Amino acid sequence: QVQLVESGGGLVQPGGSLRLSCVASGLNFSRYTMNWYRQAPGKGRELVASISRDDLTTQYADSVKGRFTISRDNAKNTVYLQMNSLEPEDTAVYYCNAIWSNRYWGQGTQVTVSS
Repeated sequence: QVQLVESGGGLVQPGGSLRLSCVASGLNFSRYTMNWYRQAPGKGRELVASISRDDLTTQYADSVKGRFTISRDNAKNTVYLQMNSLEPEDTAVYYCNAIWSNRYWGQGTQVTVSS
């Protein structure tokens, strides 16, 4: 059974930082491209960041470039999202996603940026 479990969300003030983690189990993690998506209230799900399975290629939404960094540790079956200089517009539920032969989703972790 495949599981993606996110953690690290919470309430943070504008300008603050959070680090999200997603631990995968039940799949051959190193074969999967890993993504972080987010969904704000009343909006569609948005791709935030992506990292290739060989850790050589990363991509970011324009809205987070220069502030967020995606990374992965294939030995720990974990993908991370370091989020700096957070803004209220970053408030959303953040989802981990794995894609290769199949597509899997985590349950999401809430990030709230507010003073």
